[in-house]
Amino acid sequence: MQLIAEAFWPRGGWTRAFHYVKHRVRRLPDRPDRIARGVGAGVFVSFTPLFGFHFISAALTAKAVRGNILAAILGTFFGNPITFPIIAVSSMKLGHLLLGTQFDESQHATIFGKFVGAGNDLKHNFFAIFTEATSRWGNLYNFFNEVFLPYLVGGLVPGIMVGILSYYLSEPVIAAYQKHRRKRLKARFEKLKAKLHARTGEQPGNS
Repeated sequence: MQLIAEAFWPRGGWTRAFHYVKHRVRRLPDRPDRIARGVGAGVFVSFTPLFGFHFISAALTAKAVRGNILAAILGTFFGNPITFPIIAVSSMKLGHLLLGTQFDESQHATIFGKFVGAGNDLKHNFFAIFTEATSRWGNLYNFFNEVFLPYLVGGLVPGIMVGILSYYLSEPVIAAYQKHRRKRLKARFEKLKAKLHARTGEQPGNS
């Protein structure tokens, strides 16, 4: 129960989780443009209904656009229990609009009901393999046409737009952070070098 609860509300809240992901992304050892492409790939994938496969999909997408794979995996956290309802509803509405279809409310009226119906068919068909029962595909067919396909099609447009926006917003931020970090490390090195020279009785400029 604790693992399930933390999936919806991690320790410290989502604000702390967001700052952790941001910190990890900025410290990745790669070029800013590659990291930013990875972030964009991960954000894009979070708009797809490929639940359970987001990490794999993000890695493959990042590889296709020559982005950082770890950054892509971190970027999928754009999709979380807070944003998923907004993403799902808007993607499905846009998908139905583009496909010229509509959500059938006559059976399993809610999205949750469609998931339950599809799950029942999967369970029934699994046991049908070992029995004489006849396979059922009605709920799965309705789920694919009314939920999965519209979600997939409708999520492409905002997913691409937000993914590209994430790239252009994150690239200069990551570049500035890396530049600042290099300066800070150089300053620490020079300070350490000066201490070593002082201990040996030498001046920094006469080494």
